Amino acid sequence: MDDNLKQLMQELGNAINESLSDSDRIAAAIGEIKRAGYDVFLVLEATIGFNKRRESGSDKRAPEVAHISETAGRIRWTSQDQKFLRALKISVDEEA
Repeated sequence: MDDNLKQLMQELGNAINESLSDSDRIAAAIGEIKRAGYDVFLVLEATIGFNKRRESGSDKRAPEVAHISETAGRIRWTSQDQKFLRALKISVDEEA
């Protein structure tokens, strides 16, 4: 990943974080939880896909995804990936 793309992704992450921090609705919901006597820890994970466009527009490659690694043509799912897919009621056939 080149430095320019890293910088652009960092800017996107900062924009997302800032928009969440400035949300009155989120602040109100967190305030209600705190008033109910709980501490709040909010962790959000975003998967951002991207691919380089060619001038001709004929490039139909699948977008690259930052958190999935591929080895010898096989995708290795993280435990978080598997948990997310199960939550969506999606099963992944795993080879032994």
